[in-house]
Amino acid sequence: MINTKLISKIIGSLLFNEAALMMLCLIMSLCYGESDTVPFLISFFVTAAAGLAMIYWSRDADNNMSRRSAYLVVSLVWIVFSIFGCIPLFIGGYVPTLTDAFFETMSGFTTTGASVIDDVESLPHGILLWRSLTQWLGGLGIVFFTIAVLPSIVGGSVRVFAAEATGPVKARMHPKLSTTAKWIWSIYILLTVACCLSFFLCGMGWFDSINLSMTTTATGGFSTHNDSVINFPSDTLEYLCILFQFLSGVNFTVLYMTLVKWKFKDFFRNEELRLYFSVVVVATLIIMYFLIHHNGYEIADALRCSLFQVVSFMTTTGLYTDDPGNWHHLTWVVLGVVMFLGACAGSTSGGLKCIRGLMILKAIRNEMKHILHPKAVIPVRVNGRILSQNAIHTTMAFFALFCISFMVVTCIMIFEGIDYTNSVMIAFSCVSNVGPSLGTDLGSSMSWAMLPIHLKWLLSLLMLMGRLEIFSVLVLFTGSYWKDN
Repeated sequence: MINTKLISKIIGSLLFNEAALMMLCLIMSLCYGESDTVPFLISFFVTAAAGLAMIYWSRDADNNMSRRSAYLVVSLVWIVFSIFGCIPLFIGGYVPTLTDAFFETMSGFTTTGASVIDDVESLPHGILLWRSLTQWLGGLGIVFFTIAVLPSIVGGSVRVFAAEATGPVKARMHPKLSTTAKWIWSIYILLTVACCLSFFLCGMGWFDSINLSMTTTATGGFSTHNDSVINFPSDTLEYLCILFQFLSGVNFTVLYMTLVKWKFKDFFRNEELRLYFSVVVVATLIIMYFLIHHNGYEIADALRCSLFQVVSFMTTTGLYTDDPGNWHHLTWVVLGVVMFLGACAGSTSGGLKCIRGLMILKAIRNEMKHILHPKAVIPVRVNGRILSQNAIHTTMAFFALFCISFMVVTCIMIFEGIDYTNSVMIAFSCVSNVGPSLGTDLGSSMSWAMLPIHLKWLLSLLMLMGRLEIFSVLVLFTGSYWKDN
């Protein structure tokens, strides 16, 4: 049975967190004396009042969280946060429609980075900070943040964590999930602060440093400037951006074991991390070849541009220092592959995840061996650990759903008159939570703002499915989910 009062209590409590973030943006707006002061003031009171009302209604709720309730509360939290989060954008008139406001906010919380705002430099500082905060909070998960800060709010937190966490294996560093959450968020904050200070020391202003560091470590890609990182012409800054994007794509449990426990051997022996690093190197070298021989780049420029875009696409950040739309078409295939694969599980990146790619490759290899030796028992091992058949089946099912979701949305967009290339890249971008696909816009003739209203709602759903890894959302649409037995 679904515990509606407990769900209401959790969502209501979480809305206070969102209201607190809006208060930060309100303070920023007051400091600059800009037009977003009233929108944030209204948004703060509406969000806080809604949270208070939900908590009051569910004041006698018990703390019994079933598995079904956990999946429902996670999906609802992301939707509700996007609904209230779009209020300052809409009532401030910074986007023309409610659909655009919701799309922009969902893109922020899911760290997709697709934007319907073509001129972000015209936005006031409070709104720019709000866009960055949505990505930073969504990077590790809205509910996961609350488990770390206020564990008593989320009843049945282990089940909620399983519904929101990314990857086929939910690693825990401590018996208490709240302690695990605190350590992971500590690593996340440390990365963000280090990134911010690095950008500032490279000559970037404080406001830009804070915003870009949040969207970089969240692998979200929102920027305070229309031309992303190109606005800051510094090779050093670009390499620092590459470094922090790459680190944000590493499993945060691995980072914790390395930085806190000093287990450097585990860092270099991790098979998923080795695959992640290998794909980055190979993809960079391939694109370098085409940039040098077909686009006339110098070796140093080819290395910097290709490495930046490969890391940006593989970590699903979506920042750019060049326009890949002007590169050789075969480089698009390479970028599409790394965008599809994604970085490591347990990081802030989207995509299929390297761990699943590794499991699929090993399962295929074992199947080839099994054809020759039908009676042999050949387990799939990752990092020396034998994986259960259930884990393999779940990974294969996820891979199938991932591809089906992508293909269905692609076909719908082609049917709606979107050209084939843009349809493919838009679907890829949303299901992998990448955002910008081949440069400053989707192609040579359109931007996200030009998409029809119903497609924006469809893509918002696809972004949510990509962030919550499909099963957590699709299970709500099955008949068995709503049966009491």
